[in-house]
Amino acid sequence: MSHLDHLRTFIEAYRLQSFSRAAESLGMTQPAASLHIQALEAFVGKPLFVRRARGVTATQAADELARSIGPMLDGLEMRMASYRLSGELGGTVHLAGPSDFICSKMAAGLAPLMSQGFRVRMHTGNRERIYDLLNSSTADLAITASMPDERSHGFAQLLTERFLLVISPGMARNIEGRPTPEALAKLPLIAYDEDLPLVRSVWTTLFQFAPTLQAALTIADLRIIQDLVIKGQGWSVLPDYQCQEALRDGRLVALNAREDAPANNLYLVWNKATMRNPRIVHVRDYILGLFTEKNTP
Repeated sequence: MSHLDHLRTFIEAYRLQSFSRAAESLGMTQPAASLHIQALEAFVGKPLFVRRARGVTATQAADELARSIGPMLDGLEMRMASYRLSGELGGTVHLAGPSDFICSKMAAGLAPLMSQGFRVRMHTGNRERIYDLLNSSTADLAITASMPDERSHGFAQLLTERFLLVISPGMARNIEGRPTPEALAKLPLIAYDEDLPLVRSVWTTLFQFAPTLQAALTIADLRIIQDLVIKGQGWSVLPDYQCQEALRDGRLVALNAREDAPANNLYLVWNKATMRNPRIVHVRDYILGLFTEKNTP
């Protein structure tokens, strides 16, 4: 058995933090995966993992080995896969992400992929569901607003969103000048959920204390929130990409300046093992290209 096989098993176990999951991913038995790791540990002369009741924890030696050989092994496997597939494109690709973002920033740009023979399957949900889909290999690629785990995931930044406190022009007449906590508390708040994740960041930036108010209405869909705010049913906080058109044509008014607004990054994320498939690499690079073009002056 070559050390290349051992290294491939090691990288998979390192990224998945489990011998059994690595074995399943590579199509081998769990005892065979364990033997590969043991042989590699004997070769390097150091333990690579601490065995736990559930999964394994990498040692410092494993961290160093993964950093040095992971990119090279990924590149080699991707090159071999490209020869095997003869450069053919097409097939089914599964994408996961927040429904609001997919609708506003991605869906319309995927048509060229379909014309290339790809079948695109969209999955939507919250952060937990998106990572569950990614980690179970149900999704090949995912969009998330949280920083991924570099050990198991590859990722690239798509864009930076800024959070704006928005209100209809008619309702804005109830607020004279700069918004105050007292003025906003008198108006209905429409929020994504009870924890007020978007509202909290803007409120704290504006007033230097956390909000204590409750939403009049909650719904986990930014598109519906925007529609309700436009209709004058309350105020809310939205990412700039979601509401920029409504701000431009005067249907909404922002009560905080974009340049001072709290910001957050959105990422395209993938399991590193999926990059062995050149079809997934092609779709990843295509999506990244969409956002590079949009962000180019």
